[in-house]
Amino acid sequence: MNRRKIDLTAVAGEITKALEKGALLTTKNGDKVNSMAIGWGHIGRIWELPVFVAYVRTCRYTREMLDANPEFTVNIPVRGLDRKTMMVCGTKSGRDMDKISEAGLTLVEPEVISVPAVLEAPLTLECRVICREEMDAAKLPESIRREFYAAETAEHVAYYGEIVAAYMLEK
Repeated sequence: MNRRKIDLTAVAGEITKALEKGALLTTKNGDKVNSMAIGWGHIGRIWELPVFVAYVRTCRYTREMLDANPEFTVNIPVRGLDRKTMMVCGTKSGRDMDKISEAGLTLVEPEVISVPAVLEAPLTLECRVICREEMDAAKLPESIRREFYAAETAEHVAYYGEIVAAYMLEK
């Protein structure tokens, strides 16, 4: 498996656009690996570092995994992910099942951190959490609280991950 280094500045727009269709955030704790579908996130520079900010609800298994091992990969599909993968990773919990096997994902050894990349979503950002910030939904405008937090009481945690490696997986 080859890894072609990528220029974050050149692909930041592509990553942001891909989030609209869905990407994966992958975590690892011990020998357990879990991927969650994401549609929100930010890529940029903070504290003079390249950073990806991921938002995870406090009730999610992914939050437990990130708090135990503060590293994650962002896996961007360049041709889109199949419907089954998005359904499994977006609606099932890794607490109850092995989502990697169920979704038919192929894990690839990471370059720097402990969390693997995903072959089916080859544009990979390896991230190490440098800041964790719990959100207070009470500070948001009522329209946002009504749309995003009315049915679900769990707020989000923002994980600021320093991007320590960025590459495209190629066969």
